[in-house]
Amino acid sequence: MVEPTDAITEQDLLRWSEMLSALARTGLAFTESLYEQERFEEILIVAAEIQAGASLPVDPHTLVEEWTKTIGHGVPGYVTPKNTVGAIVGNDDGELLLMQRADSGVWLYPTGWADVGYSAAEVAVKEVWEETGIKTEVVKLLGVHDGMRLGFTRIPLYSTVFHLRMIGGELNPHPLECRDVGFFGRDSLPEPMVGSARWVDRAFAAINGEEVAVEFDDVRTPPWEESHNA
Repeated sequence: MVEPTDAITEQDLLRWSEMLSALARTGLAFTESLYEQERFEEILIVAAEIQAGASLPVDPHTLVEEWTKTIGHGVPGYVTPKNTVGAIVGNDDGELLLMQRADSGVWLYPTGWADVGYSAAEVAVKEVWEETGIKTEVVKLLGVHDGMRLGFTRIPLYSTVFHLRMIGGELNPHPLECRDVGFFGRDSLPEPMVGSARWVDRAFAAINGEEVAVEFDDVRTPPWEESHNA
């Protein structure tokens, strides 16, 4: 939670807007009261105006329409963060597997949306195989992070990252998702890379067999406790 003395950032406004939107859409999914429905719809408008007021390239009316289309009924309408699964993969030479994304041209470890019907660990193995042609086995969980809190996404998203070990296969980039793939040493990393200052050291530590603790976001002052203490 932002303290009164802290400067409010664009990232704060985005997070608050998405939180209000999620609460309103979840409320609309469950309520049977016309009065409550009207109030939740007004909250959606306010949430969209917050994003527009944060100098973001959004049209409030269009954003409200997009949010409204996602509203389900009951449990299917409960709004939760999206999930991605990433994989830190090393080979016998202590090199790191990276892929150059087709859409942006930036380099990153293999990652993709969590698919229905698979565990998170299975998605990690599956993504590496599909995107790079490398067969792997899971070593351990490295971290789970809130993408909006870290500032690398503008939508509510949890990023789960595993350490995997190469056990076979050959480099073969997916023609639609990758421009290129390869294994790289610590001193020969390609550019541009995404957020490398945050994860590269931990990645090579894991590949080199060092003990790497599972990383997750610290718990901030719990805003949900305030309603109980009022």
